[in-house]
Amino acid sequence: MPPRRRPQFTQESIDQQLQQIHLLDQASSSENLEQLGPIIKQIHANRQQEAYLRTLQALIESKDAEIESICGDNYQEFISSVSTLFSIKSYTTNLREKITTLDASVSQVGKSLVEKKKALLQTKKTAANLDEAIDGLQACLRVLDVVNRVGEMIKEGKYWSALRSLEDIESMPPTSLSTTPLFQHVLSSLPSLRTQIKDAVTASMKQWLLDIRNVSAQIGQLALDAMDLRTRRWRSRREKDAMLKSSRVGSAVEVISYEKTEYNVLDNDQLKVDFKPLYECIHIYTALDSLDEIRRSYQADRKAQSDLIIPEPLPLSSLPSIAQEIVGYFIVENHVLNTTGSFRSEREVEDLWEALINRLSKAVEDVLRNEKDPDTFLKVKEALLGAVMTLESYSYSTGSIHSLILRLFEKYANILEIKFGKRFESIVAQDDFQPMYVEKTSEKDEVLDTVWLTREQREQLIRSPAPLNLPWSQGFYLCCQDIRSFVHNFYQFIEGVSQHHRNIDDLLSKSLDAILMTYISESIAKRAQSTSNLSQLAQIITNLEHFEISCAELERSLTNIRSSQRGGTIRVKAAASFAATRTKAIARLTEVISSKLDDYPGLSEYDWTPKTRQDMPSGYLYDLVNWLTTVVDSLALKDAYKEEAYRGAVGYLASCFMDFLTGRDIPMLNENAVANLIMDVDFLDEEFKRSGHSYSAAFTELRSTASVVMSDAVNAYLVASIRQTSYATVKPKRLQALLEKLARYGLECRDAPSRERGEKRRKEAEAVGRLFPGENR
Repeated sequence: MPPRRRPQFTQESIDQQLQQIHLLDQASSSENLEQLGPIIKQIHANRQQEAYLRTLQALIESKDAEIESICGDNYQEFISSVSTLFSIKSYTTNLREKITTLDASVSQVGKSLVEKKKALLQTKKTAANLDEAIDGLQACLRVLDVVNRVGEMIKEGKYWSALRSLEDIESMPPTSLSTTPLFQHVLSSLPSLRTQIKDAVTASMKQWLLDIRNVSAQIGQLALDAMDLRTRRWRSRREKDAMLKSSRVGSAVEVISYEKTEYNVLDNDQLKVDFKPLYECIHIYTALDSLDEIRRSYQADRKAQSDLIIPEPLPLSSLPSIAQEIVGYFIVENHVLNTTGSFRSEREVEDLWEALINRLSKAVEDVLRNEKDPDTFLKVKEALLGAVMTLESYSYSTGSIHSLILRLFEKYANILEIKFGKRFESIVAQDDFQPMYVEKTSEKDEVLDTVWLTREQREQLIRSPAPLNLPWSQGFYLCCQDIRSFVHNFYQFIEGVSQHHRNIDDLLSKSLDAILMTYISESIAKRAQSTSNLSQLAQIITNLEHFEISCAELERSLTNIRSSQRGGTIRVKAAASFAATRTKAIARLTEVISSKLDDYPGLSEYDWTPKTRQDMPSGYLYDLVNWLTTVVDSLALKDAYKEEAYRGAVGYLASCFMDFLTGRDIPMLNENAVANLIMDVDFLDEEFKRSGHSYSAAFTELRSTASVVMSDAVNAYLVASIRQTSYATVKPKRLQALLEKLARYGLECRDAPSRERGEKRRKEAEAVGRLFPGENR
């Protein structure tokens, strides 16, 4: 392969390449030497360095010649221009020197002026800075003055103004001061100042709460005094108007007719309660959006104060002052509730009320648990009732206190019942049971005003002139007096108490029945059983009769009183007890008479086996009848009771005679003794009939039983039809006993007829005994 021919560069190609790199380009403002790299590399590659250098040298020389040609053609103009330039340079140098000289002169002249101008400008700048500083300081002073006055206002108690001042600082329009550290520090201290205001107003309210606690008792006392005055005015009005008797203080009628006076217990001549600290505190906390916080704090503080009102244990002597403090406490709460909007709720006040009343109820009941003095209960009731009536006028619910009062009333009634019961027992025990004697008409009227009688009895005694013996004893009068006192004390407790009357009336009925039956009737019954004095027993019977009458009259009287007060009907059930006791007293009277009849020797000195029959009654019977009629007729009793006494005495004699014939004390007797006894019975019957008393029935069984024997009618008695018609009152057992006694006597006799008769009686006794075994045994 032949060697490659190296390219040859002509002058035109070299010029062309040099033009490409703008080395010879007159319009080019830059030398693009980067293009030389490839050209030089190509020259070296072709090894034409020498040729290229020669060509380049020739080019350079050509260009130099061209330049000289150009310069030669314009030389004169160039020289002229250069001369002109040198002249201008000379003038310019001279001018510069002059200017320099003039400048130095002007500088010399204006140097002091410049210095003054600079001083003036600096002074103005300083003055402006001072003005700005003064304005800033004045603004700072105003802010600091406001902050300082906030502290003073807090000390002076102007809390709302202090809070408004802080709000004014916060709401200041933006100024140069707003960006200063001082103002930012002031702004950062505002929460602390608000806290100071909050603490200060809270402390003020706390002090107010302490002051309120100290004056609560005085507030309560003024309120209770006002209520007492209102009560006395209404009582006076009720006494004048009978239609208002059933209306109490606080009732609808009383409230409508109540002439209110402009008397405010919280603002009067004696006391002025300022609520400003509380209102101010509420206002501040509302502005700070912290009302719930102060509400809870206030409730807790008032709760703590209410806990301190009632000490433990409760001293009864301080109960009136405690009641005053309670009244004052809740009057303040009522005022706060009505004047502070949403700050207090009724539920919060009710919680305090219920908690305090519950503690009061427990404390009062605990301290009165073992109390036996009814006057103490009355004092407690008066203290509580005044508080109840006062707080009712402030719309507080007092039902729980009324319940407490009624519970105390039940205990009071029980204690009162025991107290008066002892007095009634003492009166009965010490009564002489003799007619009460009054000497003067005034005494009689006083007694008649005390005891309870029917209208007829009262009118009869009013017509009777003094002096006179009253039908009852001193004990009856004293019992009536104490019953009236008991009723007065009973109703004295519930005076002013708002409660259903029927509960109270029922309790009074039970208490009266307990007193009348247990302490009077039973005591009289015991006294009657322990006495053997006939006149005293007669007076006891008379007293009991008047007590029976008194029960009905007392019931009617109390019912009339209560009906005027819209009360219920009083039921007194003790009359049945007095009637039963009267029956026992009459029985005791008969028993005493009977025991005295036993003392007559003739009654126990009969000869039960006489040889002959008497032709006249026993002698002792005359004295017995005279004594009995004298004693019974002399008793201060109604005829009906005397008849009962006679009937009892005759019945006792009949039972004695019957016991002689059929009892076990007399082992045997004969027909003569039976005949003598029947003669005595006939005598007694005739004597009683002659004195106007007929008690033949008492001797019917005795006569019928004796007639069966004396008429020898035992066989007839054994016939059922005859027995039922003719001898219905004869009891087989007693007839058998009588026949056995007759048989025993006959069998012990020695003579044959008597023994035969005795054997007959024995057989008759056996025959009668076989009739209806066990009958009347």
